[in-house]
Amino acid sequence: MHGMVNRALQGFLMTTYGDEVWAEVRSQAGLPFADFEAMLDYPDPMTLACFQAACQVLHKPPNALLEDVGTWLVTDEHLEPLRRLMRFSGTSFLDFLHSLEELADRGRLAVPDLDMPVIELDQIDAVSFRIRARWTLPGIGPILMGCLRAMADDYGALAFLRLGGVENGVECLDVRLLDTAFSEGRSFALGRVIA
Repeated sequence: MHGMVNRALQGFLMTTYGDEVWAEVRSQAGLPFADFEAMLDYPDPMTLACFQAACQVLHKPPNALLEDVGTWLVTDEHLEPLRRLMRFSGTSFLDFLHSLEELADRGRLAVPDLDMPVIELDQIDAVSFRIRARWTLPGIGPILMGCLRAMADDYGALAFLRLGGVENGVECLDVRLLDTAFSEGRSFALGRVIA
């Protein structure tokens, strides 16, 4: 797994729970180093061991922890470039949903060798969607759900999201868009204002 993915898990744990929790996770996972390097590749079993250790240390179910990681990816102030990359998808949450299939290509523009999930969007009716996501490791569904919840808030939309199970190895997520202008949302401009 690409080091950026491992580094994101480490960053989430350290930012949210502190250095002591990260040290305990690292110890339980048997990591032979203190920190993941963002531009290196690591064996998938090492990534899984680190995640499983985090679930044990925090006493959290895997899906809950993965959803928290997904939310953190969009909301942490140190990851503002990722939020900006996602907000380039359009002026509304509906535009954002329709652009999800392009997310992998946009991610590879920033980091060419990054293993991005393959996402497909099916629109069921005017407000209902089914998202299918496939990735190297299991768990992209809850991560995506956390990201989508945070992005709905970012756009000021009200959406109901729930995990839709796994179909032939593809993780599914159901989205019902209840109100596209529920609240003001966070400010966003394509160009940065320089003072």
